[in-house]
Amino acid sequence: MGETDNKDTAIQTAVDSRKEVELNNVEGAEAVGEADQSAHAEVSSTKTAKSGSGKTAKPGKVQRSQKPLQRPPLKELEGELQRERHKIRYRRVLRSTVFTLVTVAAVAILVATLWMPVLQIYGASMTPTLTDGDIVISRKVKNLKQGDIVAFYYNNRILVKRYIANAGDWVDIDEEGNVYVNGELLDEPYVFEKALGECTIELPYQVPENRIFVLGDHRSVSVDSRSASVGCVAEDQIVGELVFCVWPFSNLGIVK
Repeated sequence: MGETDNKDTAIQTAVDSRKEVELNNVEGAEAVGEADQSAHAEVSSTKTAKSGSGKTAKPGKVQRSQKPLQRPPLKELEGELQRERHKIRYRRVLRSTVFTLVTVAAVAILVATLWMPVLQIYGASMTPTLTDGDIVISRKVKNLKQGDIVAFYYNNRILVKRYIANAGDWVDIDEEGNVYVNGELLDEPYVFEKALGECTIELPYQVPENRIFVLGDHRSVSVDSRSASVGCVAEDQIVGELVFCVWPFSNLGIVK
C-alpha cells in the first residue's frame, strides 16, 4: 500500500515538474531570443571595428552543446497517474469484497453450528411431512412439546422423528397403529399411514427418566422408539427442533 502511494506521489510530482519545465521553456525561449539579437549586434560591431583596423580575429574554441534530457510528454504522465489511481481503487474494492465475504461466511458457519443447524433429510420415515432431499433449519431448544419434530444423534448419524411422549409417560399402540399416551388417544393428522410397524418393546411402555419417546410419521417404514435398537432419545442426543424448510421451494415454509 505504501509503495503504491509513493509511486502515485512520484508521478504527480513528475506531472507538476513537467508543467513547470514547459512554462520555464517558454520564458527561456523569449529570453534567448532577446540575447541572440543582442549578441548579433555585438558581433557585427566587433567585425566592423576590426575590419577598420585591418587585423584579422582568430577564431575561438566552440563548445559543443549537450542535448537536454528528454522528459516524457505531459499527457503520458497524466495517463500513468490515472492508471495508478485506478489500480489503487481496484485493490481497495477487492480487499473490501473479500473481507466482507469471509466475514459473512464465518458468521453463517457460527450460527449454523451453535444455534441453527442446517440439515438434509434422507429416507421416507417422515413422509409426507418431510421427503428425501429436503433441506431444513433447526433451532436449539430446551423445552420441547408433544408433536414437535426433532433431530437427534444416533450411531454417528442424525435422525429426524416426531416427539410423542416425555419421561414418565405411558405409551401404548394397538394393532391398527393408534397411539395412546397415558390412556388418551392422540390426534395425529400428520401420520401418513397408521401401523404398529417394527415394535420390539413391551407395550404399554413407560418412557425412562431424562428421555423422550419418538415416532416417524410414516409408521409402517419408520424405525424409531418402538424398536429396542433405537429406543428413547436422551436429552444430550437432541440436535434441535426442525422449524423451517428451505429446499425445495415447493415445500418452502414452516415445518409442522
